[in-house]
Amino acid sequence: MTHPPADLPELRAALPALPCDDAGPVFKAPWEAQVFAMTLILHERGEFTWTEWALFLNQAIRDAQAAGDPDLGNTYYSHWLTALERISDFKGLLTGDMLLQRQNEWDIAARRTPHGQPIVLE
Repeated sequence: MTHPPADLPELRAALPALPCDDAGPVFKAPWEAQVFAMTLILHERGEFTWTEWALFLNQAIRDAQAAGDPDLGNTYYSHWLTALERISDFKGLLTGDMLLQRQNEWDIAARRTPHGQPIVLE
């Protein structure tokens, strides 16, 4: 059973577009839940406030819309991931080189993983 984050009302206030039900955030794929969980952990560690997070997420969404994203709701967590990458870089939690290396590792792992199997980073 999933339990909503303790600060769900604060989270919903800062991020009104967050896909939620009464139990908390709703995810269509495991990676969405993972990127959400990483964001919660960084927030709980005091790396950024929800207000700071909302600014980065809003900018990621605006940038995607400017690039032609029709904003139908199905790309929300893609924007979430972009915002997490950007705020992590801005806050010095990672470097651009570290992010690029990890993206390459994921790409290589995904290409060698049979369809339907979990991707494993080595």
